[in-house]
Amino acid sequence: MLTRKQLDLLEFIHKRIQRDGVPPSFDEMKDALDLRSKSGIHRLITALEERGFIRRLAHRARAIEIVKLPETIEATGRAGFAPLVIKGDRPDVPPPAGAMALEAAGLNDLPLLGRIAAGSPIEAITDGASHVAVPGSMLGGAGKHYALEVKGDSMIDAGINNGDVVVIRETNSAENGDIVVAQVDGYEATLKRFRKQGDMIALEAANPAYETRLLREGQVKVQGKLVGLIRTY
Repeated sequence: MLTRKQLDLLEFIHKRIQRDGVPPSFDEMKDALDLRSKSGIHRLITALEERGFIRRLAHRARAIEIVKLPETIEATGRAGFAPLVIKGDRPDVPPPAGAMALEAAGLNDLPLLGRIAAGSPIEAITDGASHVAVPGSMLGGAGKHYALEVKGDSMIDAGINNGDVVVIRETNSAENGDIVVAQVDGYEATLKRFRKQGDMIALEAANPAYETRLLREGQVKVQGKLVGLIRTY
């Protein structure tokens, strides 16, 4: 049996992981539960872990894994509009296919650099060893391209779902209305619609459940623009 605060915290962590792919910070937990200090959060986390509802993973930031949920907490799904981005299927290319084989098939081999949050920002993009083959018609003109796996549901009304792979053209500029990879404060990355308002940048979600983030121009660095989307069924 959980106390009200324990249940509230577990539900908050669950919703944030569902939305962003990562758990909230201790400061966010403290604010959400209206506690004065993080020591109260530590006690609640310990109680949830002792009762087998969560597991803390060593040597990782924000490393909380939900093991089980009470019946009172249920995951919710959301419906979205039809995709407004380029659609395509993930090509079935044999693993040993090289550059010439990909070219002959009309495909391009792009690095899959990791995950991007369609929710609150998560870790900044880092180089990865994985690759994905995409049709040449999906690439948005000249320049370098890369791919990212989407985590979260903040862009569902733009047809971008959790688990989709987005194709990004590398650029540091954007026009109002573009969907971009934006790095926030030098270390967090998120996928949002870009709008500039004077010396401020608005990062807009495509889901009414999420608020627009308004940031100073110096806080936001555009790292790429969305040009394609791959969905695997």
